[in-house]
Amino acid sequence: MNKKAKWTRSHYCGDLRVEDVDHEVVLMGWCQTRRDHGGVIFVDLRDYTGISQIVFKMEISEEAHVLADTIRGEFVLAVRGKVAHRIEGNVNPNLPTGEIEILVETLEILNQSQTPPYVLENRENVDEKLRLTYRFLDLRDSTLQNNLMLRSQAMQIVRNYFTSQRFFEIETPILTKSTPEGARDYLVPSRVNPGLFYALPQSPQLFKQLLMISGYDRYMQITRCFRDEDLRGNRQPEFTQIDLELSFTEPEEIFKLTEGMMVQLFEETIGVKVEIPFPRMTYQDAMENYGSDAPDTRFELKLKDISDIASECELRVFKKVVDKGGVVKAICVQGGAEFSRKELDDLTEFAQIYGAKGMAWIKRNSAESSGDKSWQSPIAKFFTDEQKQALEERVGLDKGDLVLFCADTKKVVYDALGNLRKEIARRQGLIDENEFRFVWITDFPLFEYSEADKSFTSSHHPFTMPDMDDLEKFGENEPEKIRSRAYDVVLNGVEIGGGSIRIHRRNIQDKVFHLLKFSKEEIESKFGFLMKALTYGAPPHGGIALGFDRMMMFLLKTDSIRDVIAFPKTQKAGCLMTDAPSAVQNEQLDELHVRLKASAQQMEQ
Repeated sequence: MNKKAKWTRSHYCGDLRVEDVDHEVVLMGWCQTRRDHGGVIFVDLRDYTGISQIVFKMEISEEAHVLADTIRGEFVLAVRGKVAHRIEGNVNPNLPTGEIEILVETLEILNQSQTPPYVLENRENVDEKLRLTYRFLDLRDSTLQNNLMLRSQAMQIVRNYFTSQRFFEIETPILTKSTPEGARDYLVPSRVNPGLFYALPQSPQLFKQLLMISGYDRYMQITRCFRDEDLRGNRQPEFTQIDLELSFTEPEEIFKLTEGMMVQLFEETIGVKVEIPFPRMTYQDAMENYGSDAPDTRFELKLKDISDIASECELRVFKKVVDKGGVVKAICVQGGAEFSRKELDDLTEFAQIYGAKGMAWIKRNSAESSGDKSWQSPIAKFFTDEQKQALEERVGLDKGDLVLFCADTKKVVYDALGNLRKEIARRQGLIDENEFRFVWITDFPLFEYSEADKSFTSSHHPFTMPDMDDLEKFGENEPEKIRSRAYDVVLNGVEIGGGSIRIHRRNIQDKVFHLLKFSKEEIESKFGFLMKALTYGAPPHGGIALGFDRMMMFLLKTDSIRDVIAFPKTQKAGCLMTDAPSAVQNEQLDELHVRLKASAQQMEQ
């Protein structure tokens, strides 16, 4: 039987309804399950739209019934038959097609399949390494298919939105120049230019600035970016971002455009109404109150500075930290007095992950006792009654509450308490998982000091416009106090985008490079083309880059970035399915004029 050449699929498996009863249809797809009920064979036929039940009966087609007996899971089938009502008692209310079935008249087995290495419908209980090795099978899962279809829809919404706002989508080079700032570049050796290398772009930053200088006014691109960094959490070596740049703009315009895109994206994909405008918060306020420049504002648990009170108490550890320029901060947990000693020890260990040497605590018991405020704490004796009252008022300590303290450098305190507040909120069920809280973070410092290198580096990138008043005021003497015209957009404690107004004048760019201790030779070799372009009438401009993969994680409510990417890498930046990266032939290396350094094992031999 070879009639498939004459067949044209008439419907998708998930499209048929009772209105199609008595119609002849042609379906094509995969066998998900096969069941033989006393000579009547039932097959769930699946494609990306869903499932239809197809039925083989001897009295309808003996030839199709005999062939159906050879079907196994994941065989690829084409069937022709009539749509019929399912008999009473066989209706499946959990399927959109659950009221109908197809009585098969003709069957074609388009391809057979080996037995899959795991039950595809049971992927949640299968080791992820196995699923990534067989990603082509894993992607048949309906959840992943729906994820990638929503991703496709989201891309179209983004493109249509920015097209309506007069943006041009312009592709920028993938093979470009290595200008390492921050993460390492992925390098590509050039065959026709021996000894020279391209780099894969960490972002299209310089090219989109050049497009502004070229007069294109509004650029956007949904682009792939590459960073050769040690992976942790939900990071990938290659990722997708929505990249924007505008001429003659200010942050307010960029905020408004970004917010408008978010409103449309969330409404049209998952039916969620996003409230605008997003709240604004300075970098300093974010760090002081949340210990993070990406604060989760769905719950309180704000950090309170009690350095002044702590410096006056008799606890030497607190006094010593403050005297050395550190800080003492606290968070008040409502109802936290119920925490057991083990729970407090667990929270202390958690804080130590982020550099805290320890963590002090105070419980205020629900019942008052005579002569004090019912403090229960190893450090209670170090505070006077006046200091206790001042501390209670500062942190909002009430009956039944718990206060947790951290005393150290600002960085350690912010890291420890910033992460601790999120962990407590998770344990206490304080987070509404159905809530989407956006916030803009502004006024980032232009530079940050690297203890490892004993020098200043750019907080965002060296092309960010400084606050000109700060640049003039602090300049050479206190560069750490210079604010930038940079901004991040944060959603539920995750930074999903960052941008800035850019430097458009050469003299300002020279000044910033000078403060970063770049030599003239280094500036010319890395950024000579940009410096030249800035002397040819560069307009004021700015932009933002939004992490598309992270945004999809929120839209799909998944904790794994690998669930929103078709072919993701592991945390070791490898692809288990294709076994990339892999060795190449010596002939290829010779063509590229590349010689491999001997491994330690080879040298020992």
